[in-house]
Formats: sequence, C-alpha cells, structure tokens
Amino acid sequence: MAKIDHRGRKIKILATLGPASRSAEMIEKLLRAGADAFRVNMSHGDHETHAETIATIREVEKNFGRPVAVLCDLQGPKLRVGQFKNGKAVLRHSGHFVLDNDPALGDENRVCLPHPELFGILVRGQRLLIDDGKLRLRVIEADASRILCSAEVGGVISDRKGVNVPDAVVPVPALTEKDRRDLAFAIEQGTDWIAQSFVQRPEDVAEARRLMGGYGALMAKIEKPAAVDRLEEIIELADGIMVARGDLGVELNPEEVPPIQKRIVAMTRRSGKPVVVATQMLESMIESPAPTRAEVSDVANAVYDGADAVMLSAETASGAWPVEAVTIMHRIACQVEGDAGYGERIHFTEVRPDATTADALAQASARIAETVNVAGIIVFTGSGSTARRVARERPSVPMLVLTPSQKIARKLALLWGTHAVHTKDISGFEEMIAKGKRMALRHGFGQAGSKLVALAGVPFGTPGSTNLLHVVTLAGDELKKHTSSAD
Repeated sequence: MAKIDHRGRKIKILATLGPASRSAEMIEKLLRAGADAFRVNMSHGDHETHAETIATIREVEKNFGRPVAVLCDLQGPKLRVGQFKNGKAVLRHSGHFVLDNDPALGDENRVCLPHPELFGILVRGQRLLIDDGKLRLRVIEADASRILCSAEVGGVISDRKGVNVPDAVVPVPALTEKDRRDLAFAIEQGTDWIAQSFVQRPEDVAEARRLMGGYGALMAKIEKPAAVDRLEEIIELADGIMVARGDLGVELNPEEVPPIQKRIVAMTRRSGKPVVVATQMLESMIESPAPTRAEVSDVANAVYDGADAVMLSAETASGAWPVEAVTIMHRIACQVEGDAGYGERIHFTEVRPDATTADALAQASARIAETVNVAGIIVFTGSGSTARRVARERPSVPMLVLTPSQKIARKLALLWGTHAVHTKDISGFEEMIAKGKRMALRHGFGQAGSKLVALAGVPFGTPGSTNLLHVVTLAGDELKKHTSSAD
C-alpha cells in the first residue's frame, strides 16, 4: 500500500465503523478517501466484534504509513419506559398519561418507568421527551411512586422507548455497569480516545478519569443542557470535547442548538483541546450518494468555526455510501479551507496564549507563518502539549509533528492541522535540524528553498520544556539524501 503525505487539510474526519465498513478493504478505502480516525460505538455489537475491528484498523495502519486514532464511544446511562400489553399504545394529544413504578404491562393510560431515581426529582412543569422527542409530556404532579403528565404531543408509544429529561439533573451514575466493562475493554485494546456519553457535571468526567487510571485520552460528549451550564469545568477536566447534537437537539429547542454549538467550539478551542462536531452531518447519505445543500452548509460552518474534527455516524457505519460520505466531507473541508475568507473567519474566536514560554513560542510560530512564506511548522514533542499549543493558534500552514511516542502520534490524529509521525527521539540541536528537514521532505512539507519553523524543547526528551524556535531552509542537496536515512 502506497503511503500518503499530509493531506493539505487541517480539520480532521472521524468516521464510525460498523457493518458497512469494518472490513480491512473498506477501512483502507475510508483512509484513502480522507478519514483520519475511527469511532467504535459501544452501544452496538459485542466485545469480540469490536476487538476484531480494532485489530483490523491496526493492521491497515501498519501499511498506511501514518498514525490512526481509535475512539471507543461508551453508551452511557439510558432511561427507557417499560413494556405495553400489545407492544405499543396511543397517547391522546392533551390527554393525561401516568408513569409509575408498577411493573404491570402498560396501556394508553399508564406505563412503568423502571427508574426510581426520577420519581424524587421531577416537579410540576418539567418536560419528559419520549422516543427522541417524538412524544412530549409535561409533568402535572409527581410523588415517590407516580408521575402524572399531560401529553403536549401525543402519538404512538412502544416498548422500551427512550426518555429524555431536559429540565433536571438526573441522579444516575455517569457510568453504568456496561460502561465500566466497555471502558476496561477499551483500555485493554489500547484505544487512543474514550468518549463518555451523557455527561451532566464535572464529577462525571472525574469518575471516568479515575477509572482510566491515567491511560488514554477522555472526550466528554456534550448532549445535556446541564453539561452546557457547567461547560468550562467539564472542559478543564476532559482531554477533548464532542458536540453530540443528537440528544442535545432533542432536549433543547432546535433554534438553540446552533449558538450553543458555536459556544462549545469556541470555549474548547480557547483551552487548546480538540473539539469534535458530531451527529447528522451528512445524514441523507445513509441512503443517498449525495448530501443535501443544507448538510453541506452544516459541515462548512463547522470548518469555518475552527472545529478540530467533524464526525460521521451511521453514514459510514451502516449507510449505503460510506466512502462517498468521507469523500464529500473531505472535499467540503478543502473547499472551505481554500476560501480567501477562511483565515479571517477562523480567527473570529479570540485565543490568548497563557503566560508561559511555550505558549509565547507557539503564538510566535503562527505569526512567523503569516509574515514569512513558510511551508510548515515542525514540532518536536514527547507529550503532545506543544502541538496542542500551536494548533490552538490555528496557523496558516500545516504542522509536521515528530514524536517518539506512538500513543501520542495516534492521539494527535484528532488535532487540527497536524500530520503526526512516530519517529526516534533526538538528542541535540544539529540532529533536530537535520531530522526535521529530512522528515519534512519525506512527508511532503516543502521542496528545495522552502522555509520551515521548528519548535522544540531543550534539554531534549524533557516533557513541557518547549523553549526553542528556529527557522530552517531546505537545501537542494537534501532532496537527494532524505530517503536514505533511517528515522
């Protein structure tokens, strides 16, 4: 398999794998079409299937020549109604309906709600949304065994449909027993990112971090209004953020989602941590070979906002056109990033560096790229922190990130503007310059005469010590010898 140089695209594409796409042949096609990372959805399938999928990704990665991130997405706590006598019932518009703790089969008047924790927290006027908001109930009164509701929007309700509670913080554990098993599995499989669903408060993130024991990177999914209210605290504890617009769109009014999405992206960008925009980005491509114009605009807006990555869900997991979905997402991103107004739009979000030498140098590297005609920024990093600092500045040129850690190289596959390479560590300044030039040429960063900015820390091999910025020029004779050296 021929290796691929950096794509010339800064935003990353995260594609979900499933029945339509988990074969080695399809994973290779998705990578070539533009995917940078893969999501394994723990809500579906079993551990054996997921282990085979992850092993296949790693096998394809060996031949592909660049690190590929694997993200395991935990299911999270799911609230559901019980079962009905005939498998379903019809709720009358404006009629009364009761949710109770009686395990008897339900009918058009009542059904069991097997979640006792809800009975003690709901009060008059709060909403219950059933089946992704298709049915909307308003609480009239509630006690320890019964919740009387009015059906603001009625319709057919069937067995085990999901329940959303947008107006209260639900006192359920952030991680179910299934989540804990899946988390242990993800760590055992060596996955790079773990996404935590239905985060409501920073304590939920802290619990997941405790269970991870320092392994891997944690991405908090923002899909509850309660999480939006404590967003800053959640960002501080997580390694990355996902704007999970599916449930967020159920629990909020539709018109509220776009400004909240922009707020989450901007706030996460300021932290220097990656932010992913997810759900329904090219939804029509589950069945159609082409997206709607509205979907194209939706993806483009995420690119203009400076998100680190955009995600495909069912489009690639079970859809009829997985490769085409990645291809069109890649084309949209490239078109937007080539727009003359892109640079100005992406800097609408004001990002201020922290008062550290490393942040000052990261900012300086981006400013040099604007002033001098450079082909890229070379970042030497052991922990990935320097790459995150530079990416936060959203420089006009791509980053070649050289790291001795394969784990860090894979993790950075979701970071804006990076082309990460797992390579041997360096021990001195001259070696740094020589290696930076060789790797730049090898991976398509410039040609003879091209200038590059190099960032590193002295002493070498010391995490968090970034204190050196150097501008280098690629010489003609280096073009001849860059492929002969082992790195």
